[in-house]
Amino acid sequence: MTVFVLGFLSTGMVLRQILSLVHIDDVTIATSAPFQFADIAMDFGFFLAIIICVPYIIYSFYVFIAPALTKSEHRKLLKTIPLSVLLFLFGFSYGFFILYHALELLAAINIDLGIANFWNIGQFLSQIFITSALLGLVFEFPLLLTLMIKLGFITTQILRQQRRIAYFIMFFLAALLPTTDGLSLMAMTLPLLILYEVTILVNNNKKYVWIRD
Repeated sequence: MTVFVLGFLSTGMVLRQILSLVHIDDVTIATSAPFQFADIAMDFGFFLAIIICVPYIIYSFYVFIAPALTKSEHRKLLKTIPLSVLLFLFGFSYGFFILYHALELLAAINIDLGIANFWNIGQFLSQIFITSALLGLVFEFPLLLTLMIKLGFITTQILRQQRRIAYFIMFFLAALLPTTDGLSLMAMTLPLLILYEVTILVNNNKKYVWIRD
């Protein structure tokens, strides 16, 4: 509750920083309702509370299962944590970069057509940050595939044989995100395809199953 209140009260300061970061020429960010700022402050409070609580939940889960893990399993688990964080940050940053420049391009096209850019602040922020966060989560799939390989559920041979289906699924997942055009859709899908191939390469010929020491 305390974190929620702090997030709610600091929304104005955070919004100023965000809008200065994502400033786009010839675009006016506007509200569409008198109490829209209050709605954004509520959403930001909940978001901040979730961000603070998730690490605590993960740590509590780790403490719960730690006594049942061997030393080898401890090492394997701890190695995946920084990698998962890096993959999420990379996916988030990449999605933010693609969307920001796609919106810049659309704004310029609107101006050339004589159309003024008055964008709703709620939709503008959600399209950029929620899409970036979702793409960050999608970038975690190499860890899931690696885990399934090590548990013996799939092999790299299966991944190679089902490559077309996997590519279709990745295009489908990227299409579910609120991308702005076909070019940004391709730009978001390309790193997923690369990560898929890297996962196959890294786990090539590894047909073992994790076994407790």
